[in-house]
Amino acid sequence: MAHLSVLSFRLGGSDGVAIEAAKWIAALRQLGHEVRTVAGEGRADVLLDGLAIDAASPPRLDHLAARDVVYQLLEGRRALLHHHDLAWQRPHLAHLDGPRDEPLWRHVTINELSRQELLERGVEAVTLMNSFDCEPPLGDRARARAILATPDERLVLLPTRAIARKNLEGALQLCSALGASLWILGPAEDGYEPELERLLEATTVTVYRGLDQHLSVHDAYAAADLVVMPSTWEGFGNPVLESVTHRRPLALNPYPVAREIMAFGFKFFELTDVRSIDQFLSRPDEGLYEHNLGVARKNFNVDDLPERLAAILASLDIH
Repeated sequence: MAHLSVLSFRLGGSDGVAIEAAKWIAALRQLGHEVRTVAGEGRADVLLDGLAIDAASPPRLDHLAARDVVYQLLEGRRALLHHHDLAWQRPHLAHLDGPRDEPLWRHVTINELSRQELLERGVEAVTLMNSFDCEPPLGDRARARAILATPDERLVLLPTRAIARKNLEGALQLCSALGASLWILGPAEDGYEPELERLLEATTVTVYRGLDQHLSVHDAYAAADLVVMPSTWEGFGNPVLESVTHRRPLALNPYPVAREIMAFGFKFFELTDVRSIDQFLSRPDEGLYEHNLGVARKNFNVDDLPERLAAILASLDIH
């Protein structure tokens, strides 16, 4: 058994990074390791305000920013760096240097695109895509729809935050063409609220926002007739697989990493293929759900995560 620390800007939340970190923590503990969590915000064993994403005063050693402080502390120590997004993949962070590398460090990416981009910059990594519970709790469709006051209408679920790269306009256009309502599960972030309000004022689509305290994410998926992922960029895009495990059809804008996921053999609808989506919603095919779930069980099952992590840790001589 090893004593391990998991460090992130934010842990314990509903964002994709925090959700995947929680799966890693559970898998590491399942392997018998003792795990301590450290974060800037959220829920962790140790909270350091200076590590928070929007910290007014990041921790500094010799005038170094938070990321570089962490690098300095990790020098000479065994470390596993789990990359969800790389700086140059986000326009507002493209000016930052890429991740550092040290002999005792190992790098893990959540997609092949990032692994290849790291390799082009001289950093070797392995790809370990996000993993999922293939038998999630059953949600309460009737209860969720009663709370939304939408018992009969077509309901499209956008289970993400509202930010620019999520392409809310694409989701609204699809809903308008389908005669459906849109449920945006997450909050507006990164200063996107004014643009979201502008879109909502300009559309005739009925839009529901947020998750009622009496409902779970599983209830939201159960209530939906269709899940939509119109994003132009995602490091992975957990709702893609969550739509599969919750047995719901998915309308997808094929952003780069989505094409990697689709290559495993999933059957999804293109965001602009309104006719096929409309036909499916009128006559759902259970065979599509079974096919997609079979692909997920084989390639993205969270039950396989401990074994996959153990192989990576072994390269650091951690057993």
